[in-house]
Amino acid sequence: MIKIQELYDLDHTLAKDYLNQFEYPWQALKGIKDFILQTGPSLSDEYEQIKENVWVHKSATVFESAYLGAPCIIGANTEVRHGAFIRGSALIGDNCVVGNSVELKNVILFDCVQTPHYNYVGDSILGYKSHMGAGSITSNVKSDKTLVVVHDGEMNYETGLKKFGAMLGDYVEVGCNSVLNPGTVIGVHSNVYPVSCVRGVVPDHSIVKSGGNIVKKI
Repeated sequence: MIKIQELYDLDHTLAKDYLNQFEYPWQALKGIKDFILQTGPSLSDEYEQIKENVWVHKSATVFESAYLGAPCIIGANTEVRHGAFIRGSALIGDNCVVGNSVELKNVILFDCVQTPHYNYVGDSILGYKSHMGAGSITSNVKSDKTLVVVHDGEMNYETGLKKFGAMLGDYVEVGCNSVLNPGTVIGVHSNVYPVSCVRGVVPDHSIVKSGGNIVKKI
């Protein structure tokens, strides 16, 4: 359950056609910036280009203290709150929340994603209605700076990427103050307990409990 078609309902993102080019979601990370630059000028007149290569839907709410780095797209009815720091290369869908002191960089947030409090999300893709609890982060670089490998049981997937945070499937819930280590992939409808340290592949419809114990939902 680590392929794009298994993790995501692509009808909930502007990146549908872009993501359909790939088998695994991390393969899309390198091209997010170029995709946004190509997509922005073709958006409907419901979007405003508020500065060079930054497009914001007219129904979105962006607090004055938020920073929107180029390139980025902010979708309909999305709220970018006080002190949010969007570093750039961020495609943020409709009805999302980017909260206080949240930092985003090189990401795709599907529709209805919530990153509401003190989150760092970098080099990651967050699926439809996924939610990052307060203080939870994606760690996107290994401490030894080697290339990230996705570990799925006895299978290892060489990504060729130095920077790769996490792939969250649709409806994933990440508990407060959890750390998703480089190369984490979490299947649809899975939950992570608060203050967890997660690595590798978490199957769909699972719960990550204390100590990294993973159980299937009943």
